[in-house]
Amino acid sequence: MRYRSFNRYLREKFGVRVDKITIDAGFSCPNRTGEKGRGGCIYCNNAGFSVNSRGRRPMVRSVREQIQEGIERRRKRNPTGKFLAYFQAYTNTYGPLEHLRRLYDEALSVPDVVGLAIGTRPDCAEDDVLDLLNEYGRRCELWLEYGLQSSHNRTLERINRGHDFACFVDALERTRKCSAIQIGVHVILGLPGETRKDILTTAERLGRLEFQGIKIHLLHVVRDTILEEHYRRGEIRLLEQREYVSLVVDFLERLPSSVTIHRLTGEAPPDVLIAPSWCLNKTVVLRSIHEEMERRDFRQGSRLA
Repeated sequence: MRYRSFNRYLREKFGVRVDKITIDAGFSCPNRTGEKGRGGCIYCNNAGFSVNSRGRRPMVRSVREQIQEGIERRRKRNPTGKFLAYFQAYTNTYGPLEHLRRLYDEALSVPDVVGLAIGTRPDCAEDDVLDLLNEYGRRCELWLEYGLQSSHNRTLERINRGHDFACFVDALERTRKCSAIQIGVHVILGLPGETRKDILTTAERLGRLEFQGIKIHLLHVVRDTILEEHYRRGEIRLLEQREYVSLVVDFLERLPSSVTIHRLTGEAPPDVLIAPSWCLNKTVVLRSIHEEMERRDFRQGSRLA
């Protein structure tokens, strides 16, 4: 096995295939409400990342309805499997504790849902929220997924992220004290102004930290974002497919073999994607990544310092 895939991890743990069902639970983000900033990250139009959020702000369907519909769509390819409820859209720990508890309980009330994956920001992980999530982690599979994107503060400022790398490290260390929470990290390759060296420095910094999973994303430009304006003015350069493929493998070489790889790439819906067009063919991109692994005789973690 060249890398530790999340799908394999789940199958080994539960004995069956486990799929994620994405949910838009109607959350917002402190980088939009004015608490941290306005307008959000420069790449953020959540329709580019969450199918359930497209045209549905605020939420018009319950969490339970979204999960049931998602399970029905997947039953043909996963007739006997289980599911994780993935709170994906915006910041899913950004609210009162009782509101969070109600939504998480609603998700777990659906038959065959064996756990929760909760997407959030490192500046929205107060200790009382972590205590609540640790309670859930004692009785189900619980992943808390932190959007980091880059370890470079100049990049985080440029993309209007609203927090720095030290904030992420602090959240990570506090979360590690909650033994029932599994920690995921999101990074984006190809952010404006970052070189190959910058991207691999992020990998090396993460390789020295302790967490359980990672999602690797490609920077893509979607409609109605600040990034789209920069792109149309010719102010940013996007990665070519061959560059991205090489960088993904380079990145994984610098991560411990114990880290589960939740995603190697991502794509936006064709109706909101501006560029790069090559990311629409996810099958080809993934095949190219695996071919590059074979060519190198790659093993995850092989370049750890």
